[in-house]
Amino acid sequence: MNSLNKTFLPSEKYENRNWFIIDCKRKKLGRLATYVVKLLKGKRKPYYYPSIDVGDYVILINADSILFKENIQQFYINNPGRPGRSLKKISNSFPRLILERAVKGMLSESETRKFIKRLNIYNDQEHPHQAQNPIKIDI
Repeated sequence: MNSLNKTFLPSEKYENRNWFIIDCKRKKLGRLATYVVKLLKGKRKPYYYPSIDVGDYVILINADSILFKENIQQFYINNPGRPGRSLKKISNSFPRLILERAVKGMLSESETRKFIKRLNIYNDQEHPHQAQNPIKIDI
């Protein structure tokens, strides 16, 4: 049997995870979220297989300078049918919350539990992941 005809499938123990860092300054929310999901799932790798987790870690910096539509009002809903406090009043956690919700909305429920642990969001330039030597990506 010729070894060239075999398809490589990574096993569950095949952990070759990279760390990527993305600067969110002047980036649109939807385009950024789709690219982050692609990195978390590992879809950009040549040996991607849907049933095997080969995703990477993602660090998002400068999340407070991401582009939102200013004319749309965002609400945090505590009780269905009753609007809660406005998200724009929560200045510190607002960008992190919106980015997490956008990424979670593109993942299934089981994928969310697995992949959201690999997403790190910071509001400024500083992050504690210098030891992992993250690869800078410009979208």
